Amino acid sequence: MNHIQDSSMVEFLISYQQPAYRLAMSYLHDREEALDAVQSAVCRALERQNSLRDMGAVRPWFVRILVNVCLDTLRRRGKVVFVPPEALDTASYEDPLPDDGTLYDRVNALPPEVATVVKLRFYEEMSLRDISQVTGWNINTVKSRLYGGLKKLRLSVEGEELS
Repeated sequence: MNHIQDSSMVEFLISYQQPAYRLAMSYLHDREEALDAVQSAVCRALERQNSLRDMGAVRPWFVRILVNVCLDTLRRRGKVVFVPPEALDTASYEDPLPDDGTLYDRVNALPPEVATVVKLRFYEEMSLRDISQVTGWNINTVKSRLYGGLKKLRLSVEGEELS
């Protein structure tokens, strides 16, 4: 890889630190594990940057690496530990949790593959095509998981309003 691409990769990784941390927190719910996951993903990205053919696709490429690191961490952990937002020490980071904690909890209650699509689409503002690249799923699978998840969320919210 040439020097221009090396510097572009480093610039991207530096500029994407906070979004990467937020995404890792949305999976791991633990500050230290999220920071470790981002660091591991950055190391993997730097080690494998020669496999990236198009610098224009660096974001979905890196997000896929980060999501895989987070999923590996969850598998090793064996379970998801939920941490209340007030217990998070986020003084040096942007708040990774959305304002509406109940919606956040509802997204996390979705099946993992559905929650992944919803998080990438709305928290990371990724296109359906990019989500397809990140997850390795067919774009129609991404669409059906997104729309199915949104329907479940809507029904959940509407059910609460009726109560």
